Amino acid sequence: MSKKIAPTPPPIEANPRPFAYRNRLLHCDGADLAALAAEHGTPLYVYSARQISHRLQLFKDAFAPRPHTICYAVKANSSLAILRLLAKQGAGFDIVSGGELERVRKAHKPALKKVVFSGVGKQTWEIDAALEADILLFNVESEAELHLLAARAEALGKVARFALRVNPDVFAETHPYISTGLNEHKFGIDIKAARAIYRKAAKSRWLDPAGVSVHIGSQIRKVDPFAAALTRVTSLIADLRRDGHNIRYVDAGGGLGIDYGPRASTSAAFDPAKQVAKYAAALTKGLGTEPAHLLLEPGRFIIAQAGALLTRVLYVKKNGTKTFVITDAGMNDLIRPALYHAHHEIIPIKQPAGKSTLTADIVGPVCESGDFFARDRILPPVKPNDLILLLDAGAYGMSQTSNYNSRPRPAELLIEGDITRIIRRRETMRDLLAPEIL
Repeated sequence: MSKKIAPTPPPIEANPRPFAYRNRLLHCDGADLAALAAEHGTPLYVYSARQISHRLQLFKDAFAPRPHTICYAVKANSSLAILRLLAKQGAGFDIVSGGELERVRKAHKPALKKVVFSGVGKQTWEIDAALEADILLFNVESEAELHLLAARAEALGKVARFALRVNPDVFAETHPYISTGLNEHKFGIDIKAARAIYRKAAKSRWLDPAGVSVHIGSQIRKVDPFAAALTRVTSLIADLRRDGHNIRYVDAGGGLGIDYGPRASTSAAFDPAKQVAKYAAALTKGLGTEPAHLLLEPGRFIIAQAGALLTRVLYVKKNGTKTFVITDAGMNDLIRPALYHAHHEIIPIKQPAGKSTLTADIVGPVCESGDFFARDRILPPVKPNDLILLLDAGAYGMSQTSNYNSRPRPAELLIEGDITRIIRRRETMRDLLAPEIL
């Protein structure tokens, strides 16, 4: 189902988010969000295709001087329509499961040739599926995994291109749950042990040591850790070449962070193009003269600010001195605040006429005290049936949803030029009960 919407959204450069007020009503590009809520219900995820394409182009432009492939991190948002949008514009994909491999196959089969497979717990069936698909590269995270990869490659008569995901022991300032670059983390292989592992792997005719991979975490705002990590990786690559390995790829991972705060509403405070340019400069510095084909795995930076969660106020409740705004969206629809204490800006669909404010906890209907979107948040006064928008929810929003409390998951809409399109229908109770056997 699709519907014509108003044209001529504001220039992307004027706002790093595609959400802006027109005639005192909030729009996503040309789409009236109140009208979308009336037609499709809430909770509702809304994305700007224009914004997604623009962010991908920023990476293409910044890294144009050297051979590279942008492998979008599917885990950030795995919607088939969004994967197809990116694939049609030349993106590859970073996957972490066999399910994500099938999503890439479904979205755009030719993109399988540009898939890198990461993750610490690859199963036999997942490895087999990736070998049959002839993906670009396995990012191997343990010696045990490498042994299994060699065995499955031999069984299928395939040669497996691989990179060890090395752990450079580089600290990055981010939430501890999404930091991955230290020796204490479950990810990767100690960089000091990597050379010996490559030497052993080269003895197998079924393994092709084609690259080296690194990923130090997510939502990293400073670019210096990326440069430090790649400096250590390029030193390892030089050693590997001296050992006779034909290293053709260096995978720099992802992790570039965005601004989730109110300052992101102005381009002067958060300029995505400048941030990507700084990131490119840091990686270039770390790579030095290394000629290998660069693989990049951005996810959040491409999709987060292009999407938002639209929800309706059910009740406004007082308990003593506390005020609670209770919405029809819950932690099962957007778990980031409960899981990471993540900040999302929350704004009303109707632009406030005055300057009065309300201090409240914004919470959902799920039966958990941890079901909240914000604590003691200052926002314009709201009342039951009002619509509010949780910004920057395009990444790790829908992809982390659940059916907790037997709640159907939201619908998703993609705004494409003057068309709005349903890319995921709202779940029904029949969908929830279908797999169960009584």
